[in-house]
Amino acid sequence: MTRRATLRGDERTPLGDERPDVLICGASFAGLAVARELAGAGADVLVIDRYEIGERATSACAAPTGWLHAMGVGRAIRQELPCMAFHTPHGSARYRLPWSWSSFDYRELCRELWAQSDARFEIAKVQHRSGDTVHTDRGEITAPLIVDALGWRRVLGPGENVQPPDALISRGLEVHPHGGGVDLDCWIDRSVVRYGYAWSVPAAGEQRVGVGSYEPRHHVKEPTKDMARRLDVDAVRYQGNWFPHALRPAAEDGVFFAGDSAGHCLPLSGEGIRTAFYFGIACGRELRGVLAGERTREQALAAYGAFSASHAHAFRMMGRLQRWVPALPPRALTALIALAGRRRPCTWAFDRYLGIAPPPAAPRDLESRVPWRPSPTTSAGSSPA
Repeated sequence: MTRRATLRGDERTPLGDERPDVLICGASFAGLAVARELAGAGADVLVIDRYEIGERATSACAAPTGWLHAMGVGRAIRQELPCMAFHTPHGSARYRLPWSWSSFDYRELCRELWAQSDARFEIAKVQHRSGDTVHTDRGEITAPLIVDALGWRRVLGPGENVQPPDALISRGLEVHPHGGGVDLDCWIDRSVVRYGYAWSVPAAGEQRVGVGSYEPRHHVKEPTKDMARRLDVDAVRYQGNWFPHALRPAAEDGVFFAGDSAGHCLPLSGEGIRTAFYFGIACGRELRGVLAGERTREQALAAYGAFSASHAHAFRMMGRLQRWVPALPPRALTALIALAGRRRPCTWAFDRYLGIAPPPAAPRDLESRVPWRPSPTTSAGSSPA
């Protein structure tokens, strides 16, 4: 049975003198990807999170199928989705994609990732950091290598963090009624959300219906309930979160940042799962190099930071689209969506989109992993695999 938030009662004990080789703060997609990449490195790796592994899902839980198989978590797949349908008030277009999405079970995926690591885990709420020491509600943890995979708050970053609604983040909310479907549906409709989109993701008997707004000042609960009514499903089992739409430094003040804490969430689509895997792998391989004595921490921080920054152009282009799409006249947007649904434009566009963070060619045996050395000149379409 999972345990909410932090340990309680007699289990609410201090951690003691914890001095791991690597401390990973955050046990969702990015943090688990880093831990997975460090398996077999011969290091003491400690992962901490406020929640049990797999306890608290924060997204619609769908990712490119190739990524899920490459990460060795195919058992978590609930439904493969080879087609997407886009809807506006003036029409719809259905795309047969050159690759498929798959919805998955969050808890099972996290457990599958964790099973591929050899790290330790503790429940603890991270509060702040002083140099190489992370302060938690169960005591202090000191480590020479620290990863912040805690999310958009960037808890371990230096200085004060900008909070919503002023932060460069979007907000999303979804419900999980019983239902079905065969496509990943997306609505771009200003009567639902002025700057954003709505979605429906089928997951083998469950229908994940939600709304995301690029403007954090705009509430999304009523639009989400409206979408549920339109689709004739119940607005039950709410789940929501903020997610970034701007890239941030992936290495700063001696800390490695991965996932939402580094802004590794694509603007426009709000997709952050495969990018968390992608940059988590890159971060893990840099850490392996340090543990193997092949580079210093400073060299690893510089290389990882440069690799993340080399994707800035792709993130800026997605950011421009995030601003342009809501501004297009609805009829023009409908015509553009219909044009993009043709085979060649669709293949070109979606292959380019996947190429921002492409999946590894194939799963690799844990024992055969070798450190990866990203170059500051690595292109945005290059893979860390």
